[in-house]
Amino acid sequence: MKTRTVQRTALVPHTIDGRTEMVLDRYDVEIPAAPRDWDRIVLGTVTGAAAVIGVASIAWSTASIGDLLARATIAPAAYAAAGVFDLVWLSCMALEWLARYDADRAKLPRRAGYWALAIAMGAVGAHGWIADQLAIGLVGAAVSGLAKAMWTVVLRHHAKPLDSRTQQWVDKQRAAVGGRLAMVSVRRELTRAESAVAAEQAAIGAASPEGSGRSPETPEDEADAPDEEEQLTPVGPMTIADAVRTALSSGITSPEAVLRYVRKVADANAKEASVERYLRGLRKPA
Repeated sequence: MKTRTVQRTALVPHTIDGRTEMVLDRYDVEIPAAPRDWDRIVLGTVTGAAAVIGVASIAWSTASIGDLLARATIAPAAYAAAGVFDLVWLSCMALEWLARYDADRAKLPRRAGYWALAIAMGAVGAHGWIADQLAIGLVGAAVSGLAKAMWTVVLRHHAKPLDSRTQQWVDKQRAAVGGRLAMVSVRRELTRAESAVAAEQAAIGAASPEGSGRSPETPEDEADAPDEEEQLTPVGPMTIADAVRTALSSGITSPEAVLRYVRKVADANAKEASVERYLRGLRKPA
């Protein structure tokens, strides 16, 4: 039986001058070595070979299709576009790899990969036909076909489809998490919309003296000024800066009134110094 050496540690007492401390003691032990996993080694080797074949396919297709497109445009643009052909079906293979545990989700990238492969092979064959080297064009097109076939076989070995019940459980969990994730974006959007509505309503109310049904020039309004922030209806969560800006745009100028409004709609524990700092910043001439 093959063994391998493993270093272990243990706390042991060690005494010097009558004082004992627990220290780490390192020692080696021999444990049985696991047999070599030839299946995994072979599969890893084949996967590496498929990667090399994919790179070679990209190089050949890019050179062939790039030469074809260079007849109608500049070489840099032609070869950049040529690289797209094989990269598309290889990207579809990557998506198929990510969906290797879900056969239904893997169908779309698999089909898209076959269509992209057919287009790439057709472009390589067209290059050979136009260059009066049809045989070379057909052989070159077979390079992409062989690369795709190789990757298809490798993916079939890596794929682990789930049974029907497990797949249904996974789908429900994915849907639940996806719903929560979607609601994060929806709530953020609603918050922005509500803040925009609040600011718009405040701006319209400040610009229209008739909006409150009272004339702001009357002494009665001046006497009621300390309570003017009560007329604003908070809509949606607001920051301290937004609340100060809304108060000023609504005609609330008293620092005490602004502070009361901020504590009402934004932060009940807002500090007076913070509100005054925002007021100074917003009142500075542009």
